[in-house]
Amino acid sequence: MAVGLLTACGTQERADSGKAAKAEGFPVTVTNCGVKTTYEQPPERVVTIHQHPAELLLALGLEKRMVGTAFPDSAVLPEYREKFEAIPELSKKEPSFENVLEAEPDLVYGGYSSAFAEKTGRSRAAFEKAGINTHLNREYCEGAKSATMKDVHTEIRTLGEMFGVSDRAEKLNAELRAKVDAVAKKVENEKPLPVFVYDSGDKSAFTAGGRGLGTEIIRLAGGKNIFADVDEVFADVSWEQVIDRKPEVIAIYHYAGSGSVESKKKFLLSQPALADVPAIKNKRFVVVPLTATLVGVRPPYAVEDLAKALHPERFE
Repeated sequence: MAVGLLTACGTQERADSGKAAKAEGFPVTVTNCGVKTTYEQPPERVVTIHQHPAELLLALGLEKRMVGTAFPDSAVLPEYREKFEAIPELSKKEPSFENVLEAEPDLVYGGYSSAFAEKTGRSRAAFEKAGINTHLNREYCEGAKSATMKDVHTEIRTLGEMFGVSDRAEKLNAELRAKVDAVAKKVENEKPLPVFVYDSGDKSAFTAGGRGLGTEIIRLAGGKNIFADVDEVFADVSWEQVIDRKPEVIAIYHYAGSGSVESKKKFLLSQPALADVPAIKNKRFVVVPLTATLVGVRPPYAVEDLAKALHPERFE
């Protein structure tokens, strides 16, 4: 009983202290995917579900406020790896509602809409009922249009406001813009190379359509997504369509659970119907982590990496 009383008193003291020392610029009100949230103070205990929200918070220097991560689906960027590994991992996939509650967060930040899947008990309403705020990466708001690099900068700016680190957010945005601008300058006079994105599939090809950020990444890197005219983020297309559009480069999307890169290459190279496709004849592949194509800190890095693969002579 004494322990319980001490814990309760300690909690009240922290709450009273927080009220007395309200952070500058707060309260902040954010409307996210139709959910309006007022932050009286910057979040102090954050759980991220999916990798790209975690990397965004790390890029903003917020690792001390992170009490749990979940669902890593590719290798973490080297500059954040040590800090990422120091944060408890709640689950290899989306954690249960109970797992999240055990971390005692005041904010849950999800990357994909599945972070707050109602059928799993992790709805945003359920977290609200438990007194926990939620934020969903803007790319997956219901009814969201095509994702662009502008969404990257807007998401970062919004997080800066929520956490009271707007100066860091603007600095990060400036660094990411400079990275993309430097690449654009190198490839500005190059003829865009036709690129086919291969995610998965055998009887048909599951590829990136024009609504995903991947299409803009390819464009900024000096390429052209051959299925940019497909009005979807992802879609199935026929192999006949791939053959007709003659891609010169194949970008293989890689993520946990999608099969190895080598197995995907082996499959593509083993198909007789694809033998005359330029990218297959020249064995011209580039690997793109799926997380690099999502609204987060990675897309500008992806632009640079892809440009070096498409136009290596411009980076010698």
